[in-house]
Amino acid sequence: MIFVNLKTYAEGSGQRALDLVRTLEEVATASQIKVIPVVQALDLKEAALVSKLEIWTQRIDPVAYGAHTGSILPEGVVEDGAKGTFLNHSEEKFADFEKLSSAVERAHEVGLKTLVFASDMEELKRVLGLKPTFVAYEPPEFIGSTTTSVAEAAPEVIAQAVEVARMAGVPLVVGAGIHSMADVKKSIELGAVGIAVATDIVKAADPKKELLDLMEGFK
Repeated sequence: MIFVNLKTYAEGSGQRALDLVRTLEEVATASQIKVIPVVQALDLKEAALVSKLEIWTQRIDPVAYGAHTGSILPEGVVEDGAKGTFLNHSEEKFADFEKLSSAVERAHEVGLKTLVFASDMEELKRVLGLKPTFVAYEPPEFIGSTTTSVAEAAPEVIAQAVEVARMAGVPLVVGAGIHSMADVKKSIELGAVGIAVATDIVKAADPKKELLDLMEGFK
């Protein structure tokens, strides 16, 4: 599976996100490989309307109904069509681990799947204790790179993370600079169940071509 984080890099990104969702569905249908678009909360309802893919949101807050002005309510994203949520992404990390724990709990209460990110092995072990649906280990030095990936530069890190996650019974997803068929192939060979990408697709001159290249790594 491939999680594609449709970040808002430029003006008009909301419409571009919807266009990319359509492209992702086209490629997923042709390849029969699961692709999950991950969109900002404001784009959820529109994305769910234009696509039959499983749509995720980029984050939620650990809140329930009540006085939480500005927060993203888990029930709200479910109502808009979200099936899962990223949590603790490198660009939206929880400063308080207890709040992360509460966010995972709230997500599961409303039926949202979770992919929780960790930036080092110590954090990965703590995150696994929360029993998320998936976990991702992203060493910060490779995040956002279009030239060097964790799969290329540090495959032993993936192997170690996969083993730790396996012992906890949680599937591992690989991110951090994944940008080629070879990166995907190495990640899957090492035991990951899928990959998470953003820059490689969203900033590509031809997102469809780039995604098709990544798909080759699953074969």
